[in-house]
Amino acid sequence: MLRERIVVIIFILPFVLWVLVDGNWLFLVAIMTLLSLAAAEYGLMFRSHGLRPALPLIVLGVIVLSISRFLHGFEHMPFLLTLLCLVTLIWHLVDYEQGAPRSGTDFAISVTGIIYIGWIGSYLISLRGLPEGEWWVLVALPSIWLADGAAYLVGRAIGRHPLSSRLSPNKTWEGYLAGIVCGALGTAGLAMLWRIGAGLGSTLSATRGLIVGAMIGALAPLGDLGISMIKRENQVKDTGSLIPGHGGVLDRLDSWLWAGVIGFYLISWITT
Repeated sequence: MLRERIVVIIFILPFVLWVLVDGNWLFLVAIMTLLSLAAAEYGLMFRSHGLRPALPLIVLGVIVLSISRFLHGFEHMPFLLTLLCLVTLIWHLVDYEQGAPRSGTDFAISVTGIIYIGWIGSYLISLRGLPEGEWWVLVALPSIWLADGAAYLVGRAIGRHPLSSRLSPNKTWEGYLAGIVCGALGTAGLAMLWRIGAGLGSTLSATRGLIVGAMIGALAPLGDLGISMIKRENQVKDTGSLIPGHGGVLDRLDSWLWAGVIGFYLISWITT
């Protein structure tokens, strides 16, 4: 399992870094594809238990919101969210008339998927669109990997106090706190390193990197726990099996979703 994870990382990481720095249509297509796959996994988890979320609309909603965020920022988002909710409601009203037994629940699952994966996920696009976004993305997202790695190693070595015994029994408070510290310190170092490439006058600094890393390290794991809650309710170990050694796409994006939101608002605030 560990060897599979390392091989995947070695082959995928250079491409991921190139796409993040490029930031043009290739970046949009990459993020939109990942979010769409995550949305499909989300819908299929519930469908495997007899529920009928509107899988095509969830994926379509993710695509529409991603493209709109890339082209227009937040300008059209309220209208699009309202329209998507209305279309989804019509879908499930018709589905109920055709015999679906739990359309109210299906409607709630569909809307949640559109908002959680489409709206929240598209903040990754907004983060990249910030001034010096190509550098700030390379600060914010690696903080997740640093925090996760430290939490795993420290948790296994000295973890004694469960963080969430029902949702994720292997997570510990010791690992969680180590993740925050390591994420903060590592991100501070990355900010200083990327500042060399960004040049004089850059908004990147060790202090700002420390703040971003600490906040993402503290809050982004909630995304992991949230998806764990959904998986346990649906009695599945992983959201999918697309990535060898890593499970599904949504398994990998669960913390990224919130890192994009936290990074966008925090970096916007501390750099103005």
